[in-house]
Amino acid sequence: MKEAHDPHRDDPLPEVNPNQLVAELRTLLPAESVLAGREQQKPFECDGLSSYTVLPLVTVLPATVREVQGVIRLCRRLEVPVVCRGAGTGLSAGALPCAHGVLLVLSKLDRILDIDADNLRAIVQPGVRNLAISEAVEKFGLYYAPDPSSQIACSIGGNVAENAGGVHCLKYGLTVHNVLALKILTAEGEFLELEADSAGPDLLALLIGSEGMLGVVVEITVKLLVSPPQVETLLAAFATVRQASQAVAGVIAAGVIPAALEMMDKLAVTAAEDYVGAGYPRDAEAILLLELDGCASEVAAQLQSCQQVLHAAGATLVQQAQDSAQRELFWKGRKNAFPAMGRLYPDYYCMDGTIPRAAIAEVLEYISQRSQHYQMPVANVFHAGDGNLHPLILFDANQAGALAQAELFGADILEKCIAVGGTITGEHGVGREKINQMASQFNDAELEQFRRLKQAFDPAGLLNPGKVIPTLKRCQEYRAIRNE
Repeated sequence: MKEAHDPHRDDPLPEVNPNQLVAELRTLLPAESVLAGREQQKPFECDGLSSYTVLPLVTVLPATVREVQGVIRLCRRLEVPVVCRGAGTGLSAGALPCAHGVLLVLSKLDRILDIDADNLRAIVQPGVRNLAISEAVEKFGLYYAPDPSSQIACSIGGNVAENAGGVHCLKYGLTVHNVLALKILTAEGEFLELEADSAGPDLLALLIGSEGMLGVVVEITVKLLVSPPQVETLLAAFATVRQASQAVAGVIAAGVIPAALEMMDKLAVTAAEDYVGAGYPRDAEAILLLELDGCASEVAAQLQSCQQVLHAAGATLVQQAQDSAQRELFWKGRKNAFPAMGRLYPDYYCMDGTIPRAAIAEVLEYISQRSQHYQMPVANVFHAGDGNLHPLILFDANQAGALAQAELFGADILEKCIAVGGTITGEHGVGREKINQMASQFNDAELEQFRRLKQAFDPAGLLNPGKVIPTLKRCQEYRAIRNE
């Protein structure tokens, strides 16, 4: 038997007969739910990080949990790798298919199964869009807090896989803080239910952010919040990025935890203003968007405190949104900053690293220096309140070597995040993109613990192979290169 080798695995997997695999899958699923042709599968060859592409052996789109279970059990019996995919909005190649495996697309599992408004929870399937949850519970005066910029399209299953955050994660937390229970299928195709506050190891937190490496999520119970009675939004402009960075630290030091605290630099501000017309000051080197919510008296006190901090930090403008329309316009500019970059350059490479708030100015200045070194512009738009950076490296992939240079630039940024005490991801995950930097952030003993966890949940190594955890050989090679 020939062996199909994945360069990110130490051990090769047996190569399966494609015709046998397709035939057996079609006994479990309707024929139209099993895609085996090149043209049919082309839309699934990558996630939101389109510089990485692999055509899967077979793509399946089950419509029920039982169909998902059947696929997993078949793949386990035949020793076929399985990669899960939701809406495909991920930015770390976490849903990149295996050339010799099955791509398990869960977008048809898109039902909201139950809304329990009295107990502030909802049970949903993994294919439900993030925003659809808030839309469904709005009539009860409730909402679901995590709000990634892609919330109009991204699925809650993908949010669980990557532990997604969003604009309001500073006050209300990431996905891990807003999920109460999961129902998963193990690599063996067995059901496992996990709940918050259960006795023993916190397996719920372990599964959230595990990037499809440990199980297939088929049901999620999310926490709902009561919509706040008062919301106020401030826009503050600064003459330097350092002043804006100091203002971020000053707000938190004043004892205020805003619902959102976002930063955009001049390039991002200009692009968003050209694209949306949000009312941003074009002459600012950086702006902050700060949102406060809660009861009226609390918000009024926090609003006064924040205005004082912003002015003390050197703000050239502090503008309060006059009504909900202006507030929505301020946020529309922020939420559309990424697509706005398409008006400037054909391509951009979005990084994701998290640093201590005190290091924001230092890291942004470092990014500016490396931008000059690589001769590639960078727009910074990010969750400043919790130090989650999203530098957008602008380039043209049609130019020879440009993508490789952008990737080197991105690696430098991640290494800097580690150096200042941060981490290589905040919400996008590791996937295939950042697997090298895992060798920088973690030592061999720590990586071995990751491997042991993977082995405990997935002994055959079939779930999303080649992602997140680097092989020992890869670690040695990458560290040797970085030390040259």
